[in-house]
Amino acid sequence: MTSIVELFPKCRKLAYDSRQQLAQVQNGILHASELFLLLDELSRQLDMMSEMVLRETPAQREVWKRKIKALQEEANDIRRQGEHYDRMVNTNVRHQKERDELLTRRRQHKEIHGGEERDLTNLADEATSWQQSQYMVNDLISSGEASYNALRSQRQQMRGVSKFLGQIDDRLGISNSTMRIIERRDVTDAYFVLGGCVITCIVIYFVWF
Repeated sequence: MTSIVELFPKCRKLAYDSRQQLAQVQNGILHASELFLLLDELSRQLDMMSEMVLRETPAQREVWKRKIKALQEEANDIRRQGEHYDRMVNTNVRHQKERDELLTRRRQHKEIHGGEERDLTNLADEATSWQQSQYMVNDLISSGEASYNALRSQRQQMRGVSKFLGQIDDRLGISNSTMRIIERRDVTDAYFVLGGCVITCIVIYFVWF
């Protein structure tokens, strides 16, 4: 039959292993459930030691009770830390799960309503393009009207210039006719003067000679 002397080193080894596994759990290397299994085994061994301590002498009994109590307190402390960290991990996992579910619902909602949003976007783009086209057409019409009005104004001005040039041409025509008459009269007068000179010379010749 196993004695308390043989169980105590085993319990100390279990307590040491539990402390090591707690560090692994805190570092995310080991799952907390494995730590709790080891602590359960340590608790069973300590319960066995508590039963065996009654077989010891009164002097040894107090010594073993203090040793068992120290191991029990260490085991309870490790369990509390493990449970606290496990709750933190579970809370983070739950929050992450809720976050993933929320993102999944949003993606699904976006996929469902994404087609409608794209259609609305396309309609808005089409309306914007149509409005820009209308602006361009209106600009072209305004430019055409301005060009037409400018041509009409130029036409009116050209009519006035043409009329004025016609009047000048008429005046120039009258002046040219008058000048031609004057020139013909000058030539005729020159002929008369020249003829008079010739006749005068002839008369003087006959008178003197």
